[in-house]
Amino acid sequence: MLCKNYYVYIMSNKKYGTLYTGITNNLIRRIYEHKESLIDGFTKKYKIHQLVYYEIHEDIHEAILREKQIKKWNRAWKINLIEQNNPQ
Repeated sequence: MLCKNYYVYIMSNKKYGTLYTGITNNLIRRIYEHKESLIDGFTKKYKIHQLVYYEIHEDIHEAILREKQIKKWNRAWKINLIEQNNPQ
């Protein structure tokens, strides 16, 4: 059986700028959509084009729960998560 991956990701418009948390089953396509402003909404409005963090999940329900968890976090927790895994 083919295992499908789901990605929870965080994007930003600049270092310490606006953060956006999302979920997708195709990270490359989704990041392209954000970078090219193909979808109206938050990321287009704030020009959020830089992937700063992602994690892989095999179960869609776990990925959704994780996305919701991260979205509830305060900014400092999100930045800490990003810097632990992507110190640049």
